[in-house]
Amino acid sequence: MHHLILALTVTPSPNPSGTLRPGLSEDQVTPGTWGFVLTAFIVILTTFLIVDMVRRIRRVRYRAQVEEARLAAEEGQAADSQAAEAGGTPGAPDAPFAGGASDENDDAGPRTR
Repeated sequence: MHHLILALTVTPSPNPSGTLRPGLSEDQVTPGTWGFVLTAFIVILTTFLIVDMVRRIRRVRYRAQVEEARLAAEEGQAADSQAAEAGGTPGAPDAPFAGGASDENDDAGPRTR
């Protein structure tokens, strides 16, 4: 196998002058202007798609972090309200409602009926 690779690297090409075979023109073997334009368009389009994808992934991650923080805060408020229910006297007028739901302003203060 090594002999074959060595023979291929040492053996000169059959057409060292660099001219085309008879019957071929430059237009048949090069991509030309349209090939360059289409390749550049695909590269630019791919770049924009990658940038947009990264932006969307970053936005989804940020929203997930905000949602996790919101859920953790709600769980903390629920735990506080349950602790207040356990420590307070049942039937007191300033006792929070069952279920630990916070009021509309989310001030986590005691509710009255």
